Amino acid sequence: MAHDVSVVGLYILDVLGRPVNAIPEGGNVEFIDEIRLTVAGTAGGTVVDCAKLGLGCLAVGAVGDDEKADRMLSTMRGHGIDVAAMQRLEGVPTSATILNVRANGERPALHARGASDHFDVPADAYDLVLGAPIVHLGGTGLLRRLDGEPSRVLLQEAKKRGRTVTFDLIAADAGTAAIVEPLLPHIDYFMPSIEEAMVMSGRKSAPEAADHFLDKGATCCVFTLGGEGAFYAHADGTRFTMPAYRIEVVDTTGCGDAFDAGFITALKHEMNPEDAVRFAQAAAGLVASGLGSDAGIRSFEHTLECMNTWPVQRTGAEV
Repeated sequence: MAHDVSVVGLYILDVLGRPVNAIPEGGNVEFIDEIRLTVAGTAGGTVVDCAKLGLGCLAVGAVGDDEKADRMLSTMRGHGIDVAAMQRLEGVPTSATILNVRANGERPALHARGASDHFDVPADAYDLVLGAPIVHLGGTGLLRRLDGEPSRVLLQEAKKRGRTVTFDLIAADAGTAAIVEPLLPHIDYFMPSIEEAMVMSGRKSAPEAADHFLDKGATCCVFTLGGEGAFYAHADGTRFTMPAYRIEVVDTTGCGDAFDAGFITALKHEMNPEDAVRFAQAAAGLVASGLGSDAGIRSFEHTLECMNTWPVQRTGAEV
């Protein structure tokens, strides 16, 4: 199949339940409304959403040799995703997370690192992995083997081949900057949350953080701002803040991954920057309206309709 995007990085099986306001004491049982299993992670959630938005997708990551892997691979195939570049590793479990989603959408997590720690992209796989016009690396910070120099080499090669590189990370702290900064000259669209951007840069605002990362070599920064929307800053001088949409939040799991997928899809459709951010926000808003990292997204056309008809958030409710 022809690939529009190659999505490299963190693949996780999420087990989600809602609403969970407290863990029952002892061996007691509490009843909740909903439990789901989803393909998630900064790569897994993004590739599923990209596929639902109509892109031809190559999944590039690792799972273990267990029942969780069976579920993830089957689900991705069901969405039409090419899993030829997914590694199935013996002797390690598939990365997985238990998410106890509170009534207000917060999601305290229990994570087992698993196969994603053992994943790398060998040079003999570059022709396949870097064959798509857009290459997304998602999950830096929880990719123990790929983080650092292997990621820099991979993205450098992607740029040599003329690819557009998009990037997101997870679990960032002040120390993550040392891993990320060598990658920035090879990143076209750097897309962390504003909290991650500020903690890595040591800056106190979106414009200041963008200045920091642009000075380090990124071509464009696109920061998600939660209920305040999103901030876009390009090296060509284009800058704007786009307000969020007004929606009823159910679960914020995967909103950043959906934003990435929406933005990647907008790049495929050659949208202007403002519409690209608006489309990405619509994708994130759809995911926030249901349980799990793929909730709400139906198609490109439906997301475009939401983008053009949803009211804009003015009160700062979190998305």
